[in-house]
Amino acid sequence: YIVDCVSVRQWKVYKTIIKPAFVLNTWNWICLVRVRCVMGSLMGMEWYCFAALGILTAFLSFLMDLSVAKLLRAHQWLYSQLEGHCLLQFLCWTLYPVSLSALSTSFSQSICPFSAGSGVPEVRTILSGVDMPHYLSLTNLFAKYVGLICTLAAGSTVFLGKVGPFVHLSTMVGAYLNQLCTVLRGEKERTEGAMLVVAAAVGVASCFGAPISGVLFSVEVMSSHFALKDYCPCFFAAACGALTFHLLSMWSGEQETLQALFQTSFSDDLPFYPLEIPVFAILGLLCGAGSCVYLFCHRWILLFIKTNKILIKVLSTEKALYSAMVVFLLASVTFPLSAGQYMASKLTIKQLLSSLLDSRQWTSQSHNASVVLQPNLCPWSEWIPSGNPYLTLGFFLFMKLWMLVLACTLPLPTGYFMPVFIYGAAIGRLFGEGLAYVSLNGAYLDQDRNPINPGGYALAGAAAFSGAVTHTLSPALLALELTGQSTHAAPILLATLVANALARSGQRPSFYDALSISKKLPHLPSLLKVYPRLSSVPIGKVLGPGGPVLERAAGPAEVQQVLNTCSQTQIPVVDTLGECTHFKN
Repeated sequence: YIVDCVSVRQWKVYKTIIKPAFVLNTWNWICLVRVRCVMGSLMGMEWYCFAALGILTAFLSFLMDLSVAKLLRAHQWLYSQLEGHCLLQFLCWTLYPVSLSALSTSFSQSICPFSAGSGVPEVRTILSGVDMPHYLSLTNLFAKYVGLICTLAAGSTVFLGKVGPFVHLSTMVGAYLNQLCTVLRGEKERTEGAMLVVAAAVGVASCFGAPISGVLFSVEVMSSHFALKDYCPCFFAAACGALTFHLLSMWSGEQETLQALFQTSFSDDLPFYPLEIPVFAILGLLCGAGSCVYLFCHRWILLFIKTNKILIKVLSTEKALYSAMVVFLLASVTFPLSAGQYMASKLTIKQLLSSLLDSRQWTSQSHNASVVLQPNLCPWSEWIPSGNPYLTLGFFLFMKLWMLVLACTLPLPTGYFMPVFIYGAAIGRLFGEGLAYVSLNGAYLDQDRNPINPGGYALAGAAAFSGAVTHTLSPALLALELTGQSTHAAPILLATLVANALARSGQRPSFYDALSISKKLPHLPSLLKVYPRLSSVPIGKVLGPGGPVLERAAGPAEVQQVLNTCSQTQIPVVDTLGECTHFKN
């Protein structure tokens, strides 16, 4: 009967391929069900997905850092081999980042046009409930990852970071893990909200190995309403990501043990004098004023790009050409044999921050020629080519302000937090060096015990300026986790609070709010910013008529009476019944 129905060849195919494959798939399914039962008996399947999210994101972050470090070393080696040939060095210094930036733009735009930019405003929009599936696609993940490597490999010439894009990358990984978790649990419907909120925290934790500030960043920046049930998953996934990142760094030889990413040598005996507390507050005011200038320039350049007809045409047709032209301008300005020698342009992003956090006073070290002639051993010596650190730091702040604003217009995957963090560290370093110079001349403080630590002011300035730009407090905690310097917790937090107070005055939008407004993304603005008198509006003008109302000072008898006569599950509670006249009517 079988021979009559099918041919002998078909029977052999069934016997040798189809049947064994069917049996194998059956056994695989049975094994999968058993594994799911065993794992589910220990904890919920979503917790395994949270752990996998932290581990995968940390692995991607480590792999990106490794690739970028190799590309940067290749550029430095090529530049050093051309020593003595000024023209060839200039071409090497400029064309290398130009090529990488053009490659990043063309590659990311051809694969997925949504991969350009930070990605943080888009993730905020998704978390607010707007469906944007293209921003969580696999093609966007691949394009943004490769494009971001090329952007970071351009070095401090472009002066951009990876925090924002990596938060976006983490949310894309979280979206796919959420689908896997839904399949493992056998559910038909899936909700991505919790997983995406956790992924935002993991993105920051995997970049710096800082889990606590990553969670605080997710609460402050990413979520307009943070559910308390997401608190433990955020900490769990962020801790898994940070631990994996540190373990991978140990495996690669970058770290000897689990330690802070940027090691400092601040004194623990007397980290700062009590009289310095008001000085840190003054530094916060200075950083807050600087953030207002930066945010104004940022909003202006965004508006200029949207209204200038020439730029609109170029950015719509020739994005790679625009990136190449802007990066060539930035690279030409930072050429080490010209103005770049007064901007420490040879240092990478990590070296810039490490040198600015140095606890030694550059004013006293600038007269030591043996130290200045060893830039490889002392990266901070790049800041004193002429023996005057004030000139270099001031020139760095002036040039990097407009360069960073201009770099924000590049249509490629890039982040903006780390450059702002370093810019704030330069402000604090200049402030601390000036204070150290005044104290060395006997203006105040007893210098017989411990001198002024300019690195502490650099750390406070980094947290204050970046916190004021983003309207958050998480940079204060990030500064402590990056360096492990808990001794400066109070002055850093004070400077960040003062800077935030000044930056938030006048209801000015933050950096990410300005991006959302420029891109016309749906977002949830602060109600107090939209309507400042909202707190004094009676509830009767907001709620519709009908239903009982309880006064805050109501006694047990009144509460019991309302509960007996009311069939509603929720009852409004007001300060005074006079506020709800319209509501009662």
